[in-house]
Amino acid sequence: MKKTLITLAVLAAATGVAQAQSSVVIYGTVDAGFVSERGGKAGTVNKIDSGIASASRIGFKGTEDLGSGLSALFVLESGFKVDSGSQDGDALFGRQAYVGLSSKTAGTVTLGRQYTPWYNTLSKVADPFAAGYSGSAKNLFPANTTRTSNTVLYTSPNFSGFDADVAYSAGNNGQESLVSSKIGRQMGASVGYANGPLNARVAYNTTSNENANPALTTGSARNWLVAANYDFTVVKAYAAYGVNKGDNSSTRNNANAGNLFNIASTGGLTNDSTTALIGATVPVGPAGTVMASIIHVNDKNGFTNADANQFALGYSYALSKRTSTYASYAKISNKNNAGYTVGNNSNVGSGDQAFNVGVRHSF
Repeated sequence: MKKTLITLAVLAAATGVAQAQSSVVIYGTVDAGFVSERGGKAGTVNKIDSGIASASRIGFKGTEDLGSGLSALFVLESGFKVDSGSQDGDALFGRQAYVGLSSKTAGTVTLGRQYTPWYNTLSKVADPFAAGYSGSAKNLFPANTTRTSNTVLYTSPNFSGFDADVAYSAGNNGQESLVSSKIGRQMGASVGYANGPLNARVAYNTTSNENANPALTTGSARNWLVAANYDFTVVKAYAAYGVNKGDNSSTRNNANAGNLFNIASTGGLTNDSTTALIGATVPVGPAGTVMASIIHVNDKNGFTNADANQFALGYSYALSKRTSTYASYAKISNKNNAGYTVGNNSNVGSGDQAFNVGVRHSF
C-alpha cells in the first residue's frame, strides 16, 4: 500500500508538470495620422506620419506556468512604419526582446532588451501624454535613458502598494576585454507607491562615459527623476522634476538629426540641467480626454544658458476599447539656440511647433 501511494504521488506530480498552462499572444498597435510642423529651417512640413500617439508595433508575448507560483515569460516586439510599411529601426525586435522567470512571492527577473526604470517612470507616471502625441515629454526630457540592450532587470512583488526595480546593462561593445567593462554600461533603479488615486515614483539612471581612450573618459551621466500623479476624478494632476548631471546626461531627443534650425544649437546636449513638468488629463463625457502639460528645461551651463519651455494641449476620443482618434498641438520656446524640436512618440520633428491628428488601433 505504501509503495502504491508513493507511485500515485509521483504520477500526479508528473501529470501536473505535463499539464502546465502556457499561452502565446500576438498583440500590437497601428497608429498613423497627419502631422504639420513649422518653425525649423525646413519651413512648413506636412506629412503622414506613423506612431504619433503610440509607436506602431507588433509583438509576441508568452507565459508558461511552471507550478508553485513560478512561471516563465518572454516578449518579442518589433516596430514598423504605417506610412511606408517598412521596419522601424535596424533590429528585427528592436523595441523589446527579453525572456525571464516570474515568482509570485520573489519577483521577476528578465534578460534582454528592455525599457529602463527611468523611462518607465517618465512615460507611465510623469507624462499626461504618456510620451506620445506632439506633447510628448521626450521632446524636452533627456533621451539617453529610454531602453537598453544586454540588460538584466529585477522587479519586486507589490507590497501594499510599494514596488521597486533594479536594472543592469552591460556594454557588450566588443571592447570590454581589451579596455574596460564599463564602456557603454548603464545601471538604474526605481521605487514607487501606487494605491487608490495616488501614483508616485522615484527613478535613477547612470550611464558610463568610459572611452577606449582613457584621456576621453568623462565620468558618468546621472539622471534623477521624481514623478507623481493624483486622480481627483474630475481631473488627474501630474508633476515631475528631473536632475541631470555629467556629460551626456542631457542629450536631446533630436541629437542625431543634425542642425534643424537656421542657427546651430548651442546647448542641451551634454550639460547639467533640470527639467520640470506640470500637467493634467480631464475626462470629457464618457469617451473623451483632454491632455495638457507645461515643461521647462533649465540649462545649468552658465555659458550657454540654453533653456526651453514647451506648452502642449491634446484631445483623445475613444471610439471603442481598442480604437481612438486624437488631435494635439505643442509649441517650444527655445532660448539661446537651445535647439529642441516638437516631435511625437516615434519621430523627433523638424521645428519648434507641431499639430497632429490621427487614429490609433490596438489589437
